[in-house]
Amino acid sequence: MKIWVDADACPAVIKEILYRAAKRTGIDLVLVANQPLRTPPAPNIRTLQVGSGFDIADNEIVRRVTAGDLVITADIPLAADVIAKGGMALNPRGELYSADDIRARLTMRDFMDTLRASGINTGGPPAISQADRKSFADNLDRLLARAAKSSSAG
Repeated sequence: MKIWVDADACPAVIKEILYRAAKRTGIDLVLVANQPLRTPPAPNIRTLQVGSGFDIADNEIVRRVTAGDLVITADIPLAADVIAKGGMALNPRGELYSADDIRARLTMRDFMDTLRASGINTGGPPAISQADRKSFADNLDRLLARAAKSSSAG
């Protein structure tokens, strides 16, 4: 398992949780972004800078992700593509996207885009809360423990 991060939009507090998890487990962590990023020095933590432009980072993640990899993203179309390739997608609020709910999430996202395009102010998401951070850390730990268990069993 490798962890890919849609890093341009990922909150700093979530990146910090990921850095600690990568150092603790030794799992590879790759942050994909349109701009240079600073990461802690560790052999298993790296950045991948891509060109700027709409969905360039997302497309690069989809191109490189393999079955069993984990992608950290709030981008629902990216999550859908990752799930289609057999990967897992976890958003920064700790919600694990699934094949069962991703289509409904895409439909809601498209509906909200339509509302915004027609001039309706739908507001943005609230700031990441302490409960969101805990949910993210708990679900990340659960996924990493499951990956470690399956790799030691295989």
